Amino acid sequence: MTRTLTALVAAFLFVGLTGSARPFDFAQGEQAPPLDFSPLDKVVADELQSTGTPGGVIAVVLGDRVIYTKAFGIANIETNEPVRPEMLFRLGSTTKMFTAAALVTLAERGAIDLNAPVGSYVTGLNAKVARVTADQLLSHQSGFFDEAPMIGSNDETALENEVRSWTDARFFTEPGKIFSYSNPGYWFAGFLIQHASHRNYADQLDESIFKPLGMNSTTLRPLVAMTYPLAQGHDETPQGPQLLRPQANNAASWPAGSIYSNVNDLSRFVIAFMNDGRIDGKQGLLPAVIRRMSTPRVKIPGANASYGYGLQMSNERGLDVVSHGGSRAGYGSSIRMVPSKRFGVIAVANRTGIGLNATADKAMQIALSLPPSTNSTTTAPARAATDLHAYAGTYSQGPRTIELLMRDGKLIFKQNDREQPVVIAGDDLRVERGGRWVTVRDASGAIEYLHAGSRSWRKVK
Repeated sequence: MTRTLTALVAAFLFVGLTGSARPFDFAQGEQAPPLDFSPLDKVVADELQSTGTPGGVIAVVLGDRVIYTKAFGIANIETNEPVRPEMLFRLGSTTKMFTAAALVTLAERGAIDLNAPVGSYVTGLNAKVARVTADQLLSHQSGFFDEAPMIGSNDETALENEVRSWTDARFFTEPGKIFSYSNPGYWFAGFLIQHASHRNYADQLDESIFKPLGMNSTTLRPLVAMTYPLAQGHDETPQGPQLLRPQANNAASWPAGSIYSNVNDLSRFVIAFMNDGRIDGKQGLLPAVIRRMSTPRVKIPGANASYGYGLQMSNERGLDVVSHGGSRAGYGSSIRMVPSKRFGVIAVANRTGIGLNATADKAMQIALSLPPSTNSTTTAPARAATDLHAYAGTYSQGPRTIELLMRDGKLIFKQNDREQPVVIAGDDLRVERGGRWVTVRDASGAIEYLHAGSRSWRKVK
């Protein structure tokens, strides 16, 4: 199957189109020489092959236009249909920037106060849930533990039913205490969009975001998506990529990660975002919405990055970047924007969790004349053995727990009955096959949380 994928990627590598590739010198209003995106061909071929991804599409925005669009690979491993730029892909969590845009738009129009308890607007909620604010939901400070069930109800009433079923058990910590990525927080944000607009979540996004921006093929509804050219989702197996059948759907989780779109439509959102909300001479987004979304709200533990509303902010090679990636069963995506350069790159792919990050990074290098990114890290000194007892304990993310155990003078990481040795480097825990975990301490210096993969785990004993 791997050899088959290699042949298919090679056969369809050059499917797609390349735009005029003439960015502007915005200060002088003059055209710059054409950019050469041909080096992307090898990068994307290597990335598709190394990740077992059948296909994807890349688009680059500079100023107020798309300067490059190209499709690569195949849309369906069973039919060998080539990917085309107009094909829809499911975005995964990149959806969150659109949910945030819709809720902040309602706030700008006076329909909701993002800093007020949600119970001010919605009756019948659990008392603790009612105290959470929309600001906390959008910035991942709700205290809700994370989960992302791919399969659920197809009925759009599932969103309200889900939120209204929550009790104190939905929390792993108090709201406002720490950044911890939570898909359920965005389910709730979608429910607030329904409540404040008096429309179904999918209808309100269509009316307030998609239609004003001319995103005419974008939808949340699978039965609508299937009427457009659609790239099929795939999972990786030991035998190679396999078409995902049936496709996953859970209407209760749509606001966190279920938009279907293509790079043509997504480019229109990016153009508007880079140009004070304007596209085609019209106001598609309110400038205040863009400012509020891209204002840092909370520091991400252990990272040189912050989170705003549906967007992550970071500094890369001296540039302030706003971005979001996504993973949905069968698909992956990423959008990166550099507002100071009015630059954006969009990537979509049809394998679970693949956002073609290496390819997007290469496009960013070419368009902005940047050096290659580096992942250099410094290793902090190991702590003395007498410090290890401070780390030992049980840490919770809702129903999931991990343990740090002391055994024979060594620290052991235990999760799901699997034990691995731990090395302490400064305030980092390096688990042999579990990555990097960052410790977060309270005012007294005691360890209060562990943080990894954008999720925080509270020390409970």
